[in-house]
Amino acid sequence: MDKEVKKKLEILLQEIAGQFDFEVYSLNLLTNQNPIIIQIIIKKINEEDITLDDCSRFNNPASAVIENSNLLNCSYVLEISSQGVSDELTSERDFKTFKGFPVNVELNQKKSQKKFLNGLLYEKSKDFLAINIKGRIKKIPFNEVLKISLCTRKD
Repeated sequence: MDKEVKKKLEILLQEIAGQFDFEVYSLNLLTNQNPIIIQIIIKKINEEDITLDDCSRFNNPASAVIENSNLLNCSYVLEISSQGVSDELTSERDFKTFKGFPVNVELNQKKSQKKFLNGLLYEKSKDFLAINIKGRIKKIPFNEVLKISLCTRKD
């Protein structure tokens, strides 16, 4: 299946998603399956969590758009889900929710000696990020921070 079909489907699905205050976060066509699998990951425009009911409400309109587009001439399975929980902390809500959790902070090497710092998320302000590293609070200016993510088991 070519990229053009995927792009056209994505545009059509974005239009329908907007009617529900959703956004299509990603669209995957697994053409190596029989029937093919269409995976649509949605998120709410207002950053709230996607519920099972949201996925269910979006299922019929998404299916109708795909059918009416005549872009696919084969059978398929439609899967609609949320993006789930990301390891990366980006929103104010993330920082409040995961305060005290272990985090990895990737630093801008042009401004910092180290590339990574690990510690417990302590505080986030508009100017800096504070993490607890072995009982000592380290304040890192945001212009030195590239990425903040939760530690995983492998970390």
